[in-house]
Amino acid sequence: MEIKRAGMIAIVGRPNVGKSTLINALAGEKVAIVSNKPQTTRNRVCGIINRDGVQYVFMDTPGLHQAKTQLGEYMVKVVRETVSDVDAALLLVEPVARIGKPEEVLISRIEAARVPAFLVINKIDTVDPMQLLEVIECYRKRFAFAGVLPISAQNGDGVDLILPELAPLMPEGPQLFEEGLVSDQPERQMIAEIIREKMLMLLSREVPHGVAVVIERFSERDNEIIDVDAVIYCERESHKGIIIGKRGAMLKEIGAQARADIEAFMGTKVYLQTWVKVKENWRDNLAMIRNFSYE
Repeated sequence: MEIKRAGMIAIVGRPNVGKSTLINALAGEKVAIVSNKPQTTRNRVCGIINRDGVQYVFMDTPGLHQAKTQLGEYMVKVVRETVSDVDAALLLVEPVARIGKPEEVLISRIEAARVPAFLVINKIDTVDPMQLLEVIECYRKRFAFAGVLPISAQNGDGVDLILPELAPLMPEGPQLFEEGLVSDQPERQMIAEIIREKMLMLLSREVPHGVAVVIERFSERDNEIIDVDAVIYCERESHKGIIIGKRGAMLKEIGAQARADIEAFMGTKVYLQTWVKVKENWRDNLAMIRNFSYE
């Protein structure tokens, strides 16, 4: 397929509004990890879609929140810089007829960058359709959006309308990424993120937000089995015990669920080994944040 247009689109919104679910729905496969906990996404993640002569590069960003750590400051910086360097933006909001502080900040960033933006109202399956009119009116009074797209990223309703709306805004020119790529994430990073996703799903409270995953070995055998050694870093000794669990049960379950997804992602058998180490308060240590690939 010849690509005649290509552009970058930022997906922005508050934490847990469904940005990663939307980018996965648009791509048709797993590009970004998903959980029901806020601040799941830490880095900017690209989902690449080639359709009808257009290459769309969607950028999933961390949810805009009040930063409490150096890692949080980095995540907020990612959002600010992404909005300033794209061809279009999707402001993803919940179906509530009130503009909160995160949305106000993001609209101001969009205004300052002079980026055409669509209002994407997610989770429409959770409200009465008449309530959507109030939401639309509320946001239209604040900003002249290029359009309004009510969707449910979870079940796919309305998602197919997004690309046709964005197509005219994509600049003419060659593709930005080669054919066949669905994400800009290296395999090591995607595997680390899958492991972190399982911890977000299986662990409660603050523990999963204080973890980072580093892939220390990634090698392929002659029979195509891939060996992966992963180290999970947490901030406290007590958290280490929770992650490992009684007789190693929790760590074993994290590994089993992660391995299933990694094998689906890699298309081959994977032998995964995991270890847990403590790095106290790493989220406030800039050197460690960079070492864990948040930079």
